[in-house]
Amino acid sequence: MIAEAIEASKALVKAVPLLGGSTSTADYKSALELIDYLFEHDEENPLIEFLSAKIESYERQHADFVPFNQAVENLPRGVEALRQLMKDYGLKQSDLREEIGGKSLVSQILSGKRSLTVEHIRALAVRFNVPTSLFID
Repeated sequence: MIAEAIEASKALVKAVPLLGGSTSTADYKSALELIDYLFEHDEENPLIEFLSAKIESYERQHADFVPFNQAVENLPRGVEALRQLMKDYGLKQSDLREEIGGKSLVSQILSGKRSLTVEHIRALAVRFNVPTSLFID
């Protein structure tokens, strides 16, 4: 059993080098393709968890991602969550008129010039059916 597990892990790393610690961009892209395929065709596959961890580690450490990671870290948590929800729902700034106000105010919030108010946070939580804590920095 031990020998079989060792051989299986070697074969897996050979097939998916990112799992073995590869820092190659090509291996990273191949891992992304594989995880996309698994999500589409075999979403219960345990390989998803391993790949997700390695992809996250690669994206956290690789030089290509440093500027992006720093920009994300500097964004208030609430704004980051709002951006992602807008992307997920295909919303434009003008679509948040009821929850935040005009397009200009939404733009100022997304750019970090203004902050979300308590009223904005409550309205956004209701609209997206998420906890208010998601929008609190």
